[in-house]
Amino acid sequence: MTAGHGGDDGHAGASRGVARPSATADQNRQRSNGQHRDQALEWEQALERDQERKQGQERDLNGDREARARHPAGGWVALVGGGPGRPDLITVRGLELLRRADVVVVDRLAPRALLDDLQPEVEIVDAGKAPHGHNLTQEQINQVIVERARRGLGVVRLKGGDPFVFGRGGEEALACAAAGVPCEVVPGVTSATAVPALAGIPVTHRGITQDVTIVSGHVDPSHPGSTVDWDAVATGPGTIVVLMGIGTLERITAELIKRGRRASTPTAVIRDDGSGDQQVVTGPLADIPALVARAAIQPPAVIVIGDVVTIRNEVDTLRQKKS
Repeated sequence: MTAGHGGDDGHAGASRGVARPSATADQNRQRSNGQHRDQALEWEQALERDQERKQGQERDLNGDREARARHPAGGWVALVGGGPGRPDLITVRGLELLRRADVVVVDRLAPRALLDDLQPEVEIVDAGKAPHGHNLTQEQINQVIVERARRGLGVVRLKGGDPFVFGRGGEEALACAAAGVPCEVVPGVTSATAVPALAGIPVTHRGITQDVTIVSGHVDPSHPGSTVDWDAVATGPGTIVVLMGIGTLERITAELIKRGRRASTPTAVIRDDGSGDQQVVTGPLADIPALVARAAIQPPAVIVIGDVVTIRNEVDTLRQKKS
C-alpha cells in the first residue's frame, strides 16, 4: 500500500507500533521550540527592563527626597571640590549637584569640561583665579553666591581640588552662614595628593615617611605676610608638598636649604592641568629651579620634596625589567 498523504503515514506507522517522525516533523518541532524559547527570552528581558525602570524611578525619587532634606525650599549653595581638573575625578555627589544647579560659579582650575553637559539655561559665572589675570575678588564671589541663592536659585561654587584646601571655601561658608543661606560642602580630591599620585609619587611610604606637610607657595617665604613656619617645614622629617609655588620656587628652595633641608633632597615638579598631558621634572632640591626653568614648566604645578620622589623611578625600573 502506497501512502498518499503524510497524515496517512502517521497512522500507518502508529498501527505498527514503531512511530518514526519524519524529518519535516522534527524541523517543525525544533522551530516551534525555538520560537517558545525566543518568546520566553523576550518576556524575561522585558521584565528586567521594567524592573530596572522601576528601580531607576525609585533612585530618582530617593535622590529628590534627599535633596529636599538637605536643601529646604528656596535657594541653596554647594561648595563643590572638582578634584585635580580631570572631569572623571569629581565625586558622585559633586556631579549630582552640578547637574541640578541653576548657577555655577567656576574657577579656572575646576573641571570645566563638565560645563559642556549642563543645560543652556544654567548661568555660568567665571570667577577666574588665574595668576595676575582678571578675577572676581573674594568679596564679589561671596556676593554672587549669596545674591543668587536669595533669589531662590541653586548655586554650585565649583572649585579645583578640595574647597577647604587653599580654596577659600571657609570664607564662602562663613558668608553663606552670615546671610542665612543653606550651604553644603562637597569635598574634592586635593591636587596635593592627586597630582603626585597621577605621576607615580606617593606622598607617604612605609619605611620612608609617615608625615606630609602641605604648604602654599603663593607668598614669598621672605615676605612679612607669610604665615608659613618655614623653619618647622624645613627641619621636619616628612614630605613637603607645595601648591602655587612655581613663581616663588627659587626662593622656596633657597629658604628650605638655608633652614636645614639637605640640598640633595629628591624633588619633583609636576604640571597637570587636567587635560591628561603631564610634565614631570625631578632632581635634587638645589637644582630644581634651573631644571624647571629649562623645561619651561608653567602653573598649575605641584612641588613634592622628599625621598618619596624616588618611588617613581623605582616603579619605572621594575616595569622595564618585566617588559
